Parts: sequence; structure tokens; C-alpha cells
Amino acid sequence: MNMTLSPRDYLLAQAQQLPLDQLDVSDWKLHEHDAVWPYFERLRQEDPVHYHETSRYGPFWSVTSYEDIKAVDMNHKAFSSEGSISIEDMPEDFALEMFIAMDQPRHDVQRKVVSPVVGPRNLAGFESLIRERVAKILDGLPIGETFNWVDRVSVELTTQMLASLFAFPFEDRAKLTYWSDMTTSNESPPEERKQALIECLGYFTKLWHERQAAEPGFDLISMLAHGEATGDLVNRPLEYLGNILLLIVGGNDTTRNSISGGVLALNAFPDEYRKLRGKVELIPNFVAEVIRWQTPLAYMRRTALEDVMLNGKLIKKGDKVIMWYASGNRDEAKFPQADKLIVDRENARNHISFGFGIHRCMGNRLAEMQLKILWEEIMTRYEQVEVVGKPVRIRSNFVRGYTELPVRLHLKNA
Repeated sequence: MNMTLSPRDYLLAQAQQLPLDQLDVSDWKLHEHDAVWPYFERLRQEDPVHYHETSRYGPFWSVTSYEDIKAVDMNHKAFSSEGSISIEDMPEDFALEMFIAMDQPRHDVQRKVVSPVVGPRNLAGFESLIRERVAKILDGLPIGETFNWVDRVSVELTTQMLASLFAFPFEDRAKLTYWSDMTTSNESPPEERKQALIECLGYFTKLWHERQAAEPGFDLISMLAHGEATGDLVNRPLEYLGNILLLIVGGNDTTRNSISGGVLALNAFPDEYRKLRGKVELIPNFVAEVIRWQTPLAYMRRTALEDVMLNGKLIKKGDKVIMWYASGNRDEAKFPQADKLIVDRENARNHISFGFGIHRCMGNRLAEMQLKILWEEIMTRYEQVEVVGKPVRIRSNFVRGYTELPVRLHLKNA
């Protein structure tokens, strides 16, 4: 390695120098250093359905263009979610099951049990609660001092919302963030992660028995405990834990990392920040654009159930297929100037971050609502949320997130 270059600059330089068969976009270092984009661009241009023969995860296909990703995601009869949505195979002695990693009919049966929690009735009730919490969080922030936006805003808001969805003891809500991080990060040793998830299972098993003994409620645990299709789920511990972790990560990462990503993006494109300040009615479209630009979950995995031709390539039965949502959202064929955040982008809502088909993100409307309300409240208070240091990204090729984003607030008319 050239020691005169930073890790990011070295990785960026390698994107054009490496032979095509040596490009491995599953390498978490590319994601941690935000250097993956030229690798994706090269694959989209030269080999959008690309076979990686060797990687730390075994052989797999990378699907990197918007239209090819959509074709895979919509074809659940040929491309299975069963077993794992991660590029990494589940360990045989701790193989979690969850409905996002199930095929029909099991997927729909379990999803329908919990989907009412983010249905129109509940969303309407959440709006005032979210605004109240956002206001309290923002009003408690220091003015003119540097602080970590991730901890004080992104994590705090999403963790409070998760606690509400689970009717989780509010004083223990930091555990939800911890379990989410242990599920998705590559930083902790496998045994430490396993112990953390066993702790999570124990906590939620206790909640299950409490909710099962009570009248049915409108929180996720009560819905599972009283659901006709899931009432015995607690007797299948790894399936119960898998679904709990799915709901924790799904309810946490999209919103949390889009909150941080929005601040980062507006600072990277100050003309767009000025445009948004001058036209706050663009906030809903800006929210969609942030979710596209950030792409909180970089990919989803499928496994071919049969031999399939995709864009001229033969994917064989049993092959591992990775749909790189992050790449599809930067596909210039779909999104002109795709690397740029454009707050009034006409087709921002066509982003791929929530997926397509039967596995489309269940909580997408709740995520959008939280982001919309947050930015409405930010715009009434601050002239700028200024990024004053480099972000620290998490070590993961799956979740595109942050642990640190140093900022300083500037009040309006100050």
C-alpha cells in the first residue's frame, strides 16, 4: 500500500487499476471509507451482472444496475429470500429465521401479523407524538457548540420511536440501539455478537410472556403473541429472535442513517441547502432524495431457485445473488447527476432503497414521516446544521451508517 495516500484515496485509485475480476464490492473497507462508488460505476458500465468467483463470503453475483435489480427483486418465484438476506451465510448453530428471509406463503402470513402497526390508523396517531419528541430533542441541543449529531439526534429519535412500536421499557431503550448495532456491524467478534443477541432474546421472551398474559395491545410484541399465525413463535426461539431483530434493524437503520445522511448531504451540496431553506415545501421530496442518496441498506441477497438469464448472463440454480441497492440508486441511466443530492429531483421517489415486490419495506411510510417532521422542525429553528468534522462510518457492507457526525447549530436570524 502507498503510505502517502489515505486509505480512502488508495481504495479510490484501485477502482480503475484493478482487473475487472478483482473488483470486490463486498469488501467492507470500501464502504467504511465511502470509496465504493467508482467500483459500482465501473461494474454498471462494464459488467452490470458480474460474477465474483472468490470472496470472503464465497462466490456470488453482483447486480448493480437499477433495472436489473428491479427484475430480480420483483421475481420472487425465481429468486428466493429463504435462509438469508445477507451475503454472509447464517452459522449452522445459530441460524436465525425472519419473515423477510422467507418465501411464500410463510412470508405473507407472518408479515400480515405485524404490518398494522405501521398502517394508516397507527401512522395518524404517531404524527403528533413524533413532532413532540422531535421538538424536545432539538430544543435540548447546544447552540454554537460542537456535538455528535448521530448520538444526540439520529439515534435518540429512532430509539424513542422503536420503544413505542414495541411498547419497550423507555428507560432501557438504549438496549435497542445496541442490539441493532450488534446485528449489523462487522466490528465485534462473532462470539460477542452471539452473546448480545442471546441477551436480546431473553429480554424479549420476558416481554412476550407479559403481553401474552394481558389483553391484546397494538404494539409489535402483543401482535406477535396474540397473532393466529405467530402465537407459538416464542417456542421457536431463533425464529422469534430473527423477527425481533428484523423489526429492530428495520425500524432503526433506515431512519437513523438517513437523518445523519441528510445533514451530511446538505453540507456537501450547499446550493441545495439554500434551495431547501428558500422553499421548505420541498421537504417531502427532499426526504425521498435523501433516502436515495444515502441508501441506508446497501444490498439485499437472493438465491436462485432455477437457472435464470439476466442481462445476458446465466445465473445457475443455487447461486447467491446480491442486489446492490446503493449502486442502483446511483445509476445515471435512472437518476441524472446521481452522485449529487438534488432536493427537487423529479423522480426522487423512484429510489430503490425500500426494495420492490413482496419484500418492499413495511415501515417506509413511518420512516418518511419521521424524516419529514424532523426537517420541518429543523427549518423553523436553524439557519444551518453545519458539519464541522469528518463523519465516522460504521464497519459494514450492509448498513450504510454513521457513528459520528460532528456538527454546530446556527440559529435563524442569529
